[in-house]
Amino acid sequence: MIRALLALLILAAPAAAQTVPPPPAPAIAASPALQSRIDALPAILNGTGDFDSYFSTAFKAQVSKAQFAGLNTRIAAQVGPPVRVESVTPTAPHAASVMLGFARGVATILIAVDPAPPHVVTGLRITQVVPRGDSLAAIDTDLRALPGTTAVAIHALGAGATRSVHRLDGDRALPIGSAFKLWVLAEAVRQVNAGERAWRDVVTLGPRSLPTGATQAWPVASPVTLHTLATLMISISDNTASDTLMTALGRAPVDAIVATTGVAAPAATLPLLTTMEALRLKAPANADLAARWRVADPAARRKLLHDNAARLAATRVDAAMFGDRPLALDVEWFASPDDVARTLDWLRVKGGDQALGMLAINPGGASPALFDYVGYKGGSEPGVIFGAWLVRTKQGNWYAVTGGWTNPAARIDEAKFLLLMNRALSQIAPR
Repeated sequence: MIRALLALLILAAPAAAQTVPPPPAPAIAASPALQSRIDALPAILNGTGDFDSYFSTAFKAQVSKAQFAGLNTRIAAQVGPPVRVESVTPTAPHAASVMLGFARGVATILIAVDPAPPHVVTGLRITQVVPRGDSLAAIDTDLRALPGTTAVAIHALGAGATRSVHRLDGDRALPIGSAFKLWVLAEAVRQVNAGERAWRDVVTLGPRSLPTGATQAWPVASPVTLHTLATLMISISDNTASDTLMTALGRAPVDAIVATTGVAAPAATLPLLTTMEALRLKAPANADLAARWRVADPAARRKLLHDNAARLAATRVDAAMFGDRPLALDVEWFASPDDVARTLDWLRVKGGDQALGMLAINPGGASPALFDYVGYKGGSEPGVIFGAWLVRTKQGNWYAVTGGWTNPAARIDEAKFLLLMNRALSQIAPR
């Protein structure tokens, strides 16, 4: 139900993160084998090439032909069919960054091939797709056309308060899914900075939540450091790690950090639910509790959780219970894009190397090659997607790019939203 924001623009076999190299280095020549595979890219992306012989076995084990075709269809809907390779910047003899022209846009693609014959493609990563002549105004138009509610904010960060450089209903509060974990990270940072905790402190892994994550499958009561919990919570949106960390830090301090980090109306989202509490409140068996939660103030909500603790703990939940339909989107975590931008800025200033390093593990589909730094946390469930990017441009300027899309009537197209947000990031990159 509560998932990490999917980086659907990334297509790679398990080893591709090591195979696809960092941003371009000068004076490197592409091997003939690499150039041959690059020349075939337009055909592969428009479906007329030989998918089976083009990619490695490991790649195809992770990305099926149907999945690949589906992504290509979504990209074509945005910028038309692929036309030609516009430029190639080799980063190694068997790897390159490619600018591929589409009918109405340009894609940046990182490609790597096996040095050994038959030189199959081992890694392919589409880092951004940008319409030709794109602009923030055009992105706003496309966002407004989505069914449901959208809101986006771009803030310049520096000394003092954040400065809005572009907004589309940036002060509109939306459900943010697992992006609420930014507040949990912020409270962990505050306690470490205050000397109340240390990242190396060890706690016992708490009760299991549902995926996303990995720790729900770990042995019961595993010892784990606060650093590990926070890293898993941010990088793979691990729900069990998040709930354990929230419990270790304390509910009252975690609630307090919401206002501290700059949320304009913290009462709308308080008390912060653990992921398992949210799942149980959303369960159809607890529809009466959810109805009371919707209209209650924070104090009444805290009493509801306290008085019904045994009932909630006994509520059985599983992922199949939620299916693909939006469910109780008003039993959630709420913030505006402006709020989350201020939270990112708080983490930029106070988070230090550890917190910023955690945020940088998963760039959320953004192209690290465009920036000196990319940090990210998102959240999604049927009917909800939210993304929060903290970036530093090559010119050394910091920005927060935040936004969400909510539709209580139907599941949303996460790939379409990511494409739009990547377009916004590409507009910020040259600044």
